[in-house]
Amino acid sequence: MTSVFSAEGKNIPCTVIEAGPCVVTQVRTVENDGYAAVQLAYDETTEKHASAPLMGHFKKAGTTPKKKLVEFEADFAGELKLGDTITVTDVIGDDVKFVDVVGTSKGKGFQGVVHRHHFQGVGGKTHGQHNRLRHPGSMGASSWPSRVFPGMRMAGHMGNERVKVFNLQVVKVIPENNLIVVKGSVPGAKGSYVIVEA
Repeated sequence: MTSVFSAEGKNIPCTVIEAGPCVVTQVRTVENDGYAAVQLAYDETTEKHASAPLMGHFKKAGTTPKKKLVEFEADFAGELKLGDTITVTDVIGDDVKFVDVVGTSKGKGFQGVVHRHHFQGVGGKTHGQHNRLRHPGSMGASSWPSRVFPGMRMAGHMGNERVKVFNLQVVKVIPENNLIVVKGSVPGAKGSYVIVEA
């Protein structure tokens, strides 16, 4: 993340997203595939790190090997063809003020209820509770139903989930570098892949 100053002099926390150039590597049609979609490839890699089937896929589109392939379902017939390059200006126009960003959140591993669900623990250290400060407490089950109900908030795996952040304000677009500067944070660690929906 970084920050920029607004026209009023306010310091705005921002995230810089590199959004292109993306190459069209496949155009799916209802006649051939049963649905309409377009496949975009992003982020250069070497031939050594691409499998033989993918190398044929990229050569058919007339592009170099890429790391990331994403498919977007929509009817782009007549608008896009194999090998076309999409830049940030093709998606983010002057009329686009807000975008949604989809990504994979940072993985936190196995976490307890205090960190995962913001529990406050089981009271103070007195009354014989010297070792239960961060424990979950009662699960609410007795001789009936003699089980824990599904969906009970408990300790477990946290993070590494698909997250969508809505209505992030577009602060600036830098077309020469294919950069979008949005207000606030986006899911994932530095350098991770995200999908920007305008």
